[in-house]
Amino acid sequence: MQTTTILYIILALLLSLSVAFFQYFYKAKNTSKNTILLFVLKTLSLFLLILLLINPTIKKTELQNNKPILSVLVDNSKSIPFFKEDKSVSEFISNIQNNKELGDKFEVKKFTFGNSLQVLDSLSFKENETNISDAISSINELHKGKIAPIILLSDGNQTIGNDYEFINSKQKIYPVVFGDTIKYKDLKISQLNVNKYSYIKNKFPVEVLLNYDGNETVNSQFSIFSKGKTVFSQKVQFSPTENSKTITANLTSTKEGLQFYTATIRKIEGEKNTKNNTKSFSVEVIDEQTKVLILTSVLHPDIGALKKAIESNKQRSVEVLLIDKYKNQLNDFQLVILYQPTAQFNTVIGELKQKNSNYFLVSGANTDWNFINKQQLGFTKKAINQTENYGAIYNDGFLTFLQKDIGFNQFPPLKDKFGEVIFTKEQQLLLSQNINGVQTQQPLLATFEQNNQKSAILLGEGIWKWRAASFLNTNSFQEFDEFTGNLIQYLASNKKRNRLEINAKNIYPANSTIIISSYYTDKNYKFDDRATLEITVTNTDTKEVVKFPFSLVSNSYQVEIENLSPGNYAYKVAVNGQNIHKYGQFKITEYQVEEQFTNANHQKLDVLATKANGKLFYKNQFDYLSKLLLENKEFYTTQKSTIKEQNLIDWKWILFFVISLFTIEWFIRKYYGKI
Repeated sequence: MQTTTILYIILALLLSLSVAFFQYFYKAKNTSKNTILLFVLKTLSLFLLILLLINPTIKKTELQNNKPILSVLVDNSKSIPFFKEDKSVSEFISNIQNNKELGDKFEVKKFTFGNSLQVLDSLSFKENETNISDAISSINELHKGKIAPIILLSDGNQTIGNDYEFINSKQKIYPVVFGDTIKYKDLKISQLNVNKYSYIKNKFPVEVLLNYDGNETVNSQFSIFSKGKTVFSQKVQFSPTENSKTITANLTSTKEGLQFYTATIRKIEGEKNTKNNTKSFSVEVIDEQTKVLILTSVLHPDIGALKKAIESNKQRSVEVLLIDKYKNQLNDFQLVILYQPTAQFNTVIGELKQKNSNYFLVSGANTDWNFINKQQLGFTKKAINQTENYGAIYNDGFLTFLQKDIGFNQFPPLKDKFGEVIFTKEQQLLLSQNINGVQTQQPLLATFEQNNQKSAILLGEGIWKWRAASFLNTNSFQEFDEFTGNLIQYLASNKKRNRLEINAKNIYPANSTIIISSYYTDKNYKFDDRATLEITVTNTDTKEVVKFPFSLVSNSYQVEIENLSPGNYAYKVAVNGQNIHKYGQFKITEYQVEEQFTNANHQKLDVLATKANGKLFYKNQFDYLSKLLLENKEFYTTQKSTIKEQNLIDWKWILFFVISLFTIEWFIRKYYGKI
């Protein structure tokens, strides 16, 4: 309590004593016991009333006991019932829940996981994927800095995510194995790699990794089928020492459009699980390739980053030329990227304007803005001979094409000459400038569309740093390359912009949720959230037809379709009340990723337990596990003290006490005739 407050309290006490003394003892001829009582009541009531007005802050120390947390992670995927362990898992959870000693020592928290971590509500065992690594990482982050051992109930078979065997867990992990641990003979297609696109009458490679588990030498045959016909076949032999084969098949694209294939390895005698012997894949055969020309006045890392990002899609190829090597090749390309243009670009910019060709202009420290400002491209910049670093701010109202935020505001800044940008034609901003933490309305990345000519400007060099930063954030170049691909696809296309765009996969595994999204605009190409969209799905084998409405989700429409049987499907997305529709097709395979395993992977779970300073258990060892947890002195209750501050005026009972004191004083004085 502050010294000033203490002085106020002392003065309040002295004032209360003075007033009471003046009222009951000053010039009093005689005093009685009643007078003394009234003096005390008056002093106390006045002191408490003034004390409420002073309103001192009172500090209070509270002690809180925190039990260690016992996190129970339950594998909720389809592999558990596939091994017929769903009842065993449920019983194990009941044993944990009903164990009073565990409940007294730990705060038990239960979670389920498939492709992501969820708080346990009910067990369905219907998750189509298993991500053990993500579940453990999420729990470590959730209980950071706390004592929180983990019980992992799983078969140890992971289908997506990073390998959990190498995870660094700060919490002890106690895996409990569910599923058959006996090894059976098994042939499987472990991995299949193929490009999404091919060109008509060209050969495209299919790389397949085959694996064998067993103690005998076996022979089989690997084949690839298309529409029931064998397009590739090769005999293979496996042994206990030579248990892996990589096969590369070169197939020919004979027909334009989406083509489906099935790869299979023939069953061997005694093989228990044959669901992992088959995998389907698709290839979209296209008639031509988009060619992009990068013209540059300088050598810069941005050139390589743009080339790699654009060519990550095999539908596109990039040629890089220094501007002094350009020989009027404009007709050979669908898009020209002008990198840091100078006066040497005069000829090519003249051609672009004359032919109404699409272009993408990237400026930087070496850009000649005096030259660009004279070209009447729809924008000018009052640039000075000084550079500035520009961060990116994502504009979620961008409507030219679909582009999600990939963390633009976290990317390193781009460098360009300082100055104000002025537009003379309509534009759409995807990214605006952030200068030293100040958000502006100045453009960083903008697109234009006028008289069937599409163009875009990026006002800054250093985009190679964005690609590197995206990789560091996601361990993949995919997000950045998709962003670049979306921009290039928009700029390179000479087709009239579609008001309805559809996003869907070509192949879905059995029993998976099929998510199809669409983007619909009005006649001004602005997103229209008033429309009603419907999808009609037809099984091309059985001719069965089902219809589903789309739901509005943020700036798009989305539909989730479940319970479709394996087969080939065609779909039509239509806008009700408008003559606008889109067609597509997809395939649902019989392959279920959670049913590709023949046994529980107790070896990897054992490695995980050892690395996390835990121990591996089996489903019949609950008593052993609970005893170890209860006797482990590293799992102890911690005590935390917290100091809480509270104002005296919040204690409402004091006010009632003061009123009571004044009331008693009044009744006593009234009774003895002193009023």
